[in-house]
Amino acid sequence: MSLETFLPTARQRLLALAPHRSDYADLPRSWRHDLIAGLTVAIVALPLALGFGVSSGLGAAAGLITAVVAGAVAAVFGGSHLQVSGPTGAMAVVLLPVVARHGAEAVPVVAIMAGGLVLLAGVLGIGRLVAYIPWPVVEGFTCGIGVVIALQQVPLALDTPRAEGENAGLVALRTLGATDWAQAVAPLALVALVVAVMIVLPRLHKGLPASLVAVVLATLVAEVARLDVDRIGVLPDTLPGPHLPVVDLATTSALFSAALAVAALAALESLLSARVADGMADDIERTRPNRELFGQGLANVASGLFGGLPATGAIARTAVNVRAGGRTRVAALMHALVLAAIIYLAGPLVGRIPLSVLAGVLLVTAARMVDLRTARAICRSGRSGALVFCVTLAVTVVFDLVMAVEVGVAVAAVVALRAMARSSGLHREPMPHEAEESHEQLTADTGRTLLHEHIAVYRIDGALFFADVRRFLDELALVSDVRVVVLRLGNVRMLDASGANALVEIIDDLRRRGIVVLLKGLRPEHQRLAESLGVIAALADERHLFDDLDDALAHARAHVRRSLGTATMG
Repeated sequence: MSLETFLPTARQRLLALAPHRSDYADLPRSWRHDLIAGLTVAIVALPLALGFGVSSGLGAAAGLITAVVAGAVAAVFGGSHLQVSGPTGAMAVVLLPVVARHGAEAVPVVAIMAGGLVLLAGVLGIGRLVAYIPWPVVEGFTCGIGVVIALQQVPLALDTPRAEGENAGLVALRTLGATDWAQAVAPLALVALVVAVMIVLPRLHKGLPASLVAVVLATLVAEVARLDVDRIGVLPDTLPGPHLPVVDLATTSALFSAALAVAALAALESLLSARVADGMADDIERTRPNRELFGQGLANVASGLFGGLPATGAIARTAVNVRAGGRTRVAALMHALVLAAIIYLAGPLVGRIPLSVLAGVLLVTAARMVDLRTARAICRSGRSGALVFCVTLAVTVVFDLVMAVEVGVAVAAVVALRAMARSSGLHREPMPHEAEESHEQLTADTGRTLLHEHIAVYRIDGALFFADVRRFLDELALVSDVRVVVLRLGNVRMLDASGANALVEIIDDLRRRGIVVLLKGLRPEHQRLAESLGVIAALADERHLFDDLDDALAHARAHVRRSLGTATMG
């Protein structure tokens, strides 16, 4: 591509990632619904932002700042009209080991680095890759996150210092062993109250924000009863100013792997959340995945500059936004503005919320992420889906989220290749009935042998690729007592480099044994690959490539006649 061609193309890509007036085309009709939806989402997001900030190890203030800054930036620059972004449970799961290894001051640096990587992914146009993540991987990943979030709440629910370690399950067990159960009665009672309210209230009145009501009620109980429980503590009464963290090469090198994991999670969770939103609102323009990555990258950079956490699109808050009637980006912006107003106007009140109350909110949130009905459906769908789901879930809980997706996709790919290989096959076909030859053509003993006994027709079905090459080679190596092999390729749906190389090996092996190979039905989409890897050149004659089976058989019979005639004369 010339420079003159590349520059306009690059400019068009960048313009496609920028905000546009059309983003707000529906605002004149939907602004009332957008404002109400934004207020509703803010009420739901407040306890979650506080809780995920605490769970990450940075504190409630960091979670609130992230919801405001990242939520506003992603709303303006993201690729979804409905997405609501902020701190999430999955990100808190990833950040806790980062805080344990490098300290809380490393998290804003990780957010900026990860944001740059996500932004670059959007510019490079790899946002559509999320469509290739199998459903069992997504569900196993989501279910695993719910389990890990629940395990992370054990120290908060018991008002017990968090035990040493990075694995949530081991930390929870060690915390239980170190708990003073006499002191844990009060926080556990608050947790039980929150859980009960969040379960019962939606059944009585679906319109009430159950999480906010539960937090307010439990906080009032703690205040009136003067319970000795840990609180959120002092919150800033203003948003901090942006500042660039001081870093050096050694720091960035040490944090790069963490930033890469955070970037992968931010991209994955944001695109999955946007896909969920697209499925909930058919009348809204579909998410533009590359622009969504670009916006999430900017949001993470901005959050890091303000001292916040890495952020992603939040499935729960996005779903609330859609159900509340949000139709433009104004709803997500409204959510960020309401949370900012809480920082300026209600910081002291929010600071009185007990940490165990937030633990109760997150326990219910985690439980709702574990969809048992979906898990049962996947496990009943077959062993392959169940294997992918269970492996992804287990790796999420035992190791980490990014590894879980990598392993889950790898297992799903192996299962798919195995199924494809099973559906593929090499079949020897009977020769079509041939008209009786004249007496003169069958004078010699050799000539009296029916011509079709020296012609073998094989049909390859499905795929000819690296996973099945060896089997095809072994089967064709058994060919004997034939002078011509016709390979029917019309049913080959997939041909890769290994498969094309296998064809070359088959042709060369048969030619060394004096057998002519004819190819029939090579698809146009496979022609270029076959030519580039020498399949056509390996044939004895370029005319040995046919589109019609009758033509191929006629050529094969003519070759057999000639070879038999030569042998008889000899």
